[in-house]
Amino acid sequence: MNLRSADLNLLVILDALLDEAHVSRAADRLGLTQPAASAALQRCRHLFRDDLLERGRGVMRLTPKAEALRAPLKSLLADVTDLIVPPEIPLREIHQTLRVTMADYPALFVIVPLQRELQDSAPGIDLVIQPWHGADAARAALNDGTSDLAISVFPPMEDDLHRQELLTEHYVIAMRKEHPAAESFDLETWLSYPHVLVSGRGDRRTPLDAELSGRGLTRRVGLVVPNFQMVPSLLLGSDMIAMLPSRCVPEDGSLATFLPPIPVPGFPLHLAWHRRREKDAALQHVAAVLAGLLRP
Repeated sequence: MNLRSADLNLLVILDALLDEAHVSRAADRLGLTQPAASAALQRCRHLFRDDLLERGRGVMRLTPKAEALRAPLKSLLADVTDLIVPPEIPLREIHQTLRVTMADYPALFVIVPLQRELQDSAPGIDLVIQPWHGADAARAALNDGTSDLAISVFPPMEDDLHRQELLTEHYVIAMRKEHPAAESFDLETWLSYPHVLVSGRGDRRTPLDAELSGRGLTRRVGLVVPNFQMVPSLLLGSDMIAMLPSRCVPEDGSLATFLPPIPVPGFPLHLAWHRRREKDAALQHVAAVLAGLLRP
């Protein structure tokens, strides 16, 4: 193919079209009219000999070829940007939207201070906190460019993602201060009361239950909720008990906490982004703020 016959500006439009899977939203993102974006889509279809976006039930879906184009297209555009080396923009003058994927832990305690810090240091940076669908989905979103930053428990990565450990969390057992088990907390009293379990997928068993089973023990899971934010008020109004990451316990002293009566491993928390974004000033600033908020 003769590249002189191809309009490489189409790649920028195609990137937005594949991200948004919606012509009007892609047009708004790029400052184009909807007809101009539609015309560009038609030219991209001709260039790649594929429909790229197919209309479904009220939505548009990416074709298999479009899905395959996403990651290399992102990398190509990032390389072109690095080649041109645009002049650095002062942080306070940057206008950019960043998409951050994280579960309610640690979102519970970082979103408010993060937004306050950005208001002072980089008021033009807007954030989209994306719904949590698990670490594998977060990793895939970083690779295909649908997410910019992610906080999760990530294993060592062999792909092009940068990962840095922020903290190692440990678990505590929490209950209301007047709870009968608080007077003489031990393994027996811990297992004598119903437990609150946090699971975004509605799971009723966790590695803790496997550990208890190996010891010939069981617990009753009396309630499963989708996020940690719901737990403190549930504990204050009942005799239920919960095992929580230590930073999910309110700092107002309303709950009594104890170390688990059997060994329970903690977990590391990582911040990750794609290496093609290493020179993205806005992303690196938000990453630094998040790291400062989460590191002990």
